Amino acid sequence: MIRSMTAFARRDMKKTWGTATWELRSVNQRYLETDISLPEPFRRLEPTIRDRIRTFLTRGKVSCNLCVNVNRQSVLILNEKLTKKLIKAAQWVKMQSNEGEIDPLAILGWPGVIAATEQDIDTDTMSAELLSCLDATLYDLIRTRETEGIALKTIIEQRLAGISAEVTKVRQQMPDILAWQKNKLLGKLEEAQVRLDNHRQEQELVILAQRVDVAEELERLEAHIQETYHILTNQNAVGRRLDFMMQEFYRESNTLASKSINVSVTASAIELKVLIEQMREQIQNIE
Repeated sequence: MIRSMTAFARRDMKKTWGTATWELRSVNQRYLETDISLPEPFRRLEPTIRDRIRTFLTRGKVSCNLCVNVNRQSVLILNEKLTKKLIKAAQWVKMQSNEGEIDPLAILGWPGVIAATEQDIDTDTMSAELLSCLDATLYDLIRTRETEGIALKTIIEQRLAGISAEVTKVRQQMPDILAWQKNKLLGKLEEAQVRLDNHRQEQELVILAQRVDVAEELERLEAHIQETYHILTNQNAVGRRLDFMMQEFYRESNTLASKSINVSVTASAIELKVLIEQMREQIQNIE
């Protein structure tokens, strides 16, 4: 399956302890590079997250961001010893004055009677749930990459069809080109009043034919086309392999252009380079 390296995925999760959001972005990169941003309580998860990303992806610059909002609940702690002392003191004051009532709220409002503290969060449970959500987000990212990959594959196949058409065009023209070049050589010899014996003339024509013969280059281009089609059906990451094939395409198209003695062949060689460059641009974004 062809995968693009450009993709985005986001997942929100809601639990009893609060909410969290994973965001993953990836762009093309020669190798796999990860940039991970985590809240302080979850920094220890970074090596695990990095390993999981490597399990799912092989190439691309990946930015991973986690945002967590915890529902912290406050717990009231009563200082019983101080409360008892305050009640006892209030009762003594009431007995001495023989009037007034003891106000519980006033006692509770006394400094130090009640202290508020926040419950500790269970980071282990949260971490397990966060990592599970990360896996789901990575699957979303891969699906986006695969969707983009289908479009890239279509573009590459269109360019391969164009290259195949140019190869066929040049192959069909070669007999006429060789005949034209033979007549041109014989015409120049006749014009210069140079007479060669049949054996020498045959040698010159053979040398000329070898110099302009592009059959080998056309065969290699056809072989590269078939190999590229085969690579596109591979289920593994194929970006580097396709990039190598583009180098081979360039080599044959350059040789074809250097051997060209005809405007039509030159035009085909230029068109080949255009098609190959268009493929190369798309392949730079394939995992």
